[in-house]
Amino acid sequence: MRIGLGYDIHQLSKNRKFIIGGETIPFESGLLGHSDADVLVHSIIDALLGALALRDIGFHFPDTDEKYKDANSMLLLKKTNELIKDKGYKVINIDSNIVCQKPKLSPFIDNMRKNISTALDIDFDCVSIKAKTNEKMDSIGDGKSVASWAVVLLDKI
Repeated sequence: MRIGLGYDIHQLSKNRKFIIGGETIPFESGLLGHSDADVLVHSIIDALLGALALRDIGFHFPDTDEKYKDANSMLLLKKTNELIKDKGYKVINIDSNIVCQKPKLSPFIDNMRKNISTALDIDFDCVSIKAKTNEKMDSIGDGKSVASWAVVLLDKI
């Protein structure tokens, strides 16, 4: 078995879609990044890659490569899952935290879990997503950024 830890943070910006866990959430701002900046999916990808010592998301999907400009992070997650399977592993479970002051994410969490479990071809119950605030402290608490942490467990196929 292998364990991986992932982290990501993105600034909020006007004129961007707010996409987390493959869900487009109505909000006045979106996450700034080269791809769709899906902070949750990026932290999961980093956790998956880290579990097998395969570097990080920037190595596999660099922001210097135009083919990843505005990329759908769910597709990057599927590609990462293919890489994991090619190495002889499968995802057992994911536990994640999204830290976001606004908007409230709880109404969207089950859809995010479904999107991620579908992309990774695992059971819905194997994906845990928790939404937290930063109690109005730092850039996240000031509503300027959103962060996510993820832990994954992999096992041999």
